[in-house]
Amino acid sequence: MNHYQLSPWLTSIALEDWIVAAVVGTVVFFLLHGLQIFVRRRLAHMAAGAHAQRPLAEVLSATVASTSNFVILLIAVLAALTVLDFGAVWNQRIDHLWFIVIGVQVTIYLTRAISIGIRRYFRSQSDDADAPLTVANTLVSGAIKTLLWTLLLLSVLSNAGINITTFIASLGIGGIAIALAAQNILGDLFASLSIAVDKPFEVGDAINVLGVSGTVEHVGLKTTRIRADSGEQIVVSNTDLLKNVLRNYKRMATRRIVMSFRINPETPAALAGQVPAMIRTIVEAQPDIRCDRVHLKAVTPEAIEYELVFFVLTSNYLVYMDTQQTILLATMERFADMGISTSMASRRVVLDGDTAGLAPQRGAPQQVV
Repeated sequence: MNHYQLSPWLTSIALEDWIVAAVVGTVVFFLLHGLQIFVRRRLAHMAAGAHAQRPLAEVLSATVASTSNFVILLIAVLAALTVLDFGAVWNQRIDHLWFIVIGVQVTIYLTRAISIGIRRYFRSQSDDADAPLTVANTLVSGAIKTLLWTLLLLSVLSNAGINITTFIASLGIGGIAIALAAQNILGDLFASLSIAVDKPFEVGDAINVLGVSGTVEHVGLKTTRIRADSGEQIVVSNTDLLKNVLRNYKRMATRRIVMSFRINPETPAALAGQVPAMIRTIVEAQPDIRCDRVHLKAVTPEAIEYELVFFVLTSNYLVYMDTQQTILLATMERFADMGISTSMASRRVVLDGDTAGLAPQRGAPQQVV
């Protein structure tokens, strides 16, 4: 019959030492667990207050809350094993385990704190605090998490005595190859990040770019989807959006409008001189309107032309169209009351040898061509 024997390093340790190790591990576990609860309650109390440390307390509270009970258990076990003497080889292995456990928990803390900090930053830049997470938040947070865990992996390998120089060089060469192969995709990804950070537009904004006018529906990692005014959905790459001039109508605080009026060139000068004041009176009577100027712009054989410049004190397009319609109708009525004609000068063509039978027409002035 085969008899299994315990390893020598186990049998060489006295029972009293095992008991001491068990006590040490138990005490460390409950101390760490209790400390975690105390710190979380303290930070939660600070976060609930209205003092300057509240944002920091909220971040620290969420960070401490990410403490893994499994990691605490591993720390307690390692603390218990540390008081025992297993020999140089096993003591070195225990040291490596300490490095791994502490490194994992620190990385968890860092990724949690950075994620919360990035999310708070992007939420502070948004008008809607309850808005969904942006693409930039996902990209930045994911990139930093990947970097931290990669650094932890390299540190663990280096601590274990593995030469990581060649591995790092291979990662660099592979990264360059991937970047060259996917440069268009990476360009769109960085463009998406630029859009989210710089915010030339947001979801819901009315924009005009590349000859397309519409409302932004979604900003993705590679493309942005725009609902055109004509109804169809336009998909544009993020890189193309940043390379071209983009007009954001939603951020337009005021709208400058230039209008022209033409009347018959035979209108008497005294009557024509009353037109600017009449138009200004009509414009200033409209709500949310600031009249800039009304001037006689030109006098030609075809018409007397006036130019009106006013500002609509809102970006609402319907308000602009309604105001313009009201001004035009009111101007037409005033022209009719003042006896001003808006008909242009007419022209008649006289053919050689056929002038006798053509009599001048009454009404608007005529020109012979």
